[in-house]
Parts: sequence; C-alpha cells; structure tokens
Amino acid sequence: MAGSPTTRVLSGLSKARPWQEDFYRHLHQHPELSHQEHHTAAEVAGRLGRFGYRVHTGIGGTGVVAVLHNGDGPTVLMRADMDALPVRERSGLPYASTVTARDRDGLEVPVMHACGHDVHVTCLLGACALLADAQQEWRGTVVALFQPAEELGDGARKMVDDRLATVAKHVDVAFAQHVLAMPAGLVGTRPGPTLSAADSLRITVHGRGAHGSMPQAAVDPVVLAAMIVVRLQTVIAREVAPTDPAVLTVGSIQAGTAGNVIADHAVLQLNVRTYDDRTREAILDAVTRIVIAECQASRSPRDPEIELFDRFPPTRNDPATTARVRGAFDTLFGDRSGDLPLQTASEDFSHLTDALSAPYTYWGIGGIDPETYRRAAEAGRISEDLPVNHSPAFAPVIQPTLDTGTQAMVAAALAWLT
Repeated sequence: MAGSPTTRVLSGLSKARPWQEDFYRHLHQHPELSHQEHHTAAEVAGRLGRFGYRVHTGIGGTGVVAVLHNGDGPTVLMRADMDALPVRERSGLPYASTVTARDRDGLEVPVMHACGHDVHVTCLLGACALLADAQQEWRGTVVALFQPAEELGDGARKMVDDRLATVAKHVDVAFAQHVLAMPAGLVGTRPGPTLSAADSLRITVHGRGAHGSMPQAAVDPVVLAAMIVVRLQTVIAREVAPTDPAVLTVGSIQAGTAGNVIADHAVLQLNVRTYDDRTREAILDAVTRIVIAECQASRSPRDPEIELFDRFPPTRNDPATTARVRGAFDTLFGDRSGDLPLQTASEDFSHLTDALSAPYTYWGIGGIDPETYRRAAEAGRISEDLPVNHSPAFAPVIQPTLDTGTQAMVAAALAWLT
C-alpha cells in the first residue's frame, strides 16, 4: 500500500468508524460521575483486551491502563479522561443523558458528559484499535491510559499513587487532547503554557449576630464579605501586570437565614486561574492579606478560616515535543492544523507526566458544527450562540469530531513510533 505509515494505519478508520460512533452514543447516554466510572472502565477494558492489549484495571479506583508491546522502540503514553459532570442535559440530542446518581455529598444529581470526555475515550479507543491492527507499520510500546476523576482534580494523583509507574514503566513521551468549542475538524496546538493552574478557596469570616433592627450590636459578616469581594477586584487590576494573564472569581457567598437577622458568619468561595508560579503565589498571598485586613477593619471577633481545595497544576507543553507533533499534524491535516489560543480551563494531566518524568504535549480539537460556527462568527455571536464545555447544551457533533481526535492521536504516536 502506498503512502506514509500514518496514512496506512489510518486506512483502517473506515472499519473503526461505525463502532466508534455507536460507542460514543452509548457513553454519552450513560455518563458516570468522578470515581464512579465503573461501567465506562469495564467497557473500555473489554475492548482493549479484544484489541490485544495487556489490560490493568482498578488503578486509582476505576482507572484503566493498557499496554501493547511491539518490538524495540520508544514508549508513547496516550491519555483520555472518563468522568462526567453533575449537570442536567439540555442538548436535545436523541441520545441525551437522563441519568442521575449520588454525588460525593450523597445528593441525587443529574449526570451529563458536559465536558466531552466521552469524545476523548472514544477517540483513544479508536486509535488503540488502529495501531493494534497495523503493527507492521510501527515499533515500540503504546500505553493507553483512561483516567477517572479529572473533574475533581485528584484522579491522576490517585493513579500515580496506585502502581501507575509499575505498570507504565519508562515513558518517552505523553499526549492528551480535549474537545473544545471550535469548529469540528480543526486541531490546535501551542508550546509552553497552555492550560491554567486553578486554586479554589473556601473562606469563612466571622461576625457577631444580632437582630436586624439593632445593627449597632452586631459585626455584620455580610458587609464584611461584600468589602472583601470589592477589594479582591483590585488584585488582578492593580497587583498583576497587564501582560500576565490571570483570573480571580468569587463564585459563591452564603450568609444568614432571614432578612431581619444579622448572621454570625459568612462563607465565600473563590477560584483563581494563573499560568505562572510566581503570579499564582502572589495572588494567593494577596487574597489572604486582604481577607485578614478586612476582618480586622470590621472588628471581626475571630480570625478568618481560609481553606485551599480542588487544586489543579498548570499544563505547560514541552516545546520540542509540541513542535514534532505540530509537524505531524500539519502534514496530516494541512490547513486544519493551527495554533491553539491560551486556555483558562485547567487539567490534572501533568500530575501523570511529572510522576513518569515524561515530556508531553496537550492539544485541542474542535467539536462545533463548522457551518453553525461560521454563522455565529459572522454575526459576532460566538459567545452567545455556541455552548461551551460544562454547559448543559454542550453537544459536539459526532463527525468529523471523532475522526479528527482519532487521527490526531495516531499521528502523534507515529511521530515517535515510526
């Protein structure tokens, strides 16, 4: 057969496409929350076993790692995340999810693949099938990793702490991808900082409760919380250089139970996104400084409580690895390969690569119908008309999204394995 090894491996895509599309619809209709991906993991493990991979299950809870040795050569790790979100689907798809489940607090919640992890799983499975069916075209080792609980930010760590290095052994390079709200069929890469670090904070400030008609007897935590929110807006505007991207969002304030009662405490929840370690620490220090100072200014009777949780590392693509993958994408996709803008979303993928000491690159693929995207762009209504990840209406088109994600994984792997 003529053509490059990549072309010859991808010639099997027409055989994989029908089962991939069916599998994707099934996954989308049967989403599972973080650390509950039992059905997804079993389906993945079963297929990988039939492809000829040596399959390891239960890593980090529900994680799956499959290994295919094919002679001497580099070891390439490819990763997909499996978990869904507590979101009620409003996509209107005939295969929309109606699933509910108990979350980590024991509450019954709707569940939806609102972030596209079903796309990631399906594409990686397809790439694994194609590589297994064309072993004459490459040499080395493929490690396919299906990770739980990316949305909670602890799935990668749990796999690292549970024999991942023993199973994967030495890894020369690692890849991951994410479906995004850009035209389907496009692939975007970038070297260096790609996804932000994320830090969530829960801050409890204390006041002194009283009757709403007697404010002089109280220390009002609602006013205190309001002053903290206002002052925090100056951190990005006045303490961070305009050339250094960062986001600070106060997403929740909870205090009191009635309009005529001054509460005795308030709870704020914040989220910080940064790309630089020094900026990250400077912003977190500023938050602590401002909260303490405002509590003192309000005569708060107790020190505030500041808790950091749900922390995600930054994703920084290795420049040399990214350049090599970009070359493979340019050759395969032509003008559908381009630059990925800096993303404010966050990921825990780099916990895996740091533990394995593997250089990595992380890219984006489009999931929006190209004609729908074009009309929204021409009307200047991309933000208004196109649902993004985590939206209840987020619904990647099946094709060419699945083909593109499968082709991208194969092309990246073969940039090392041929």
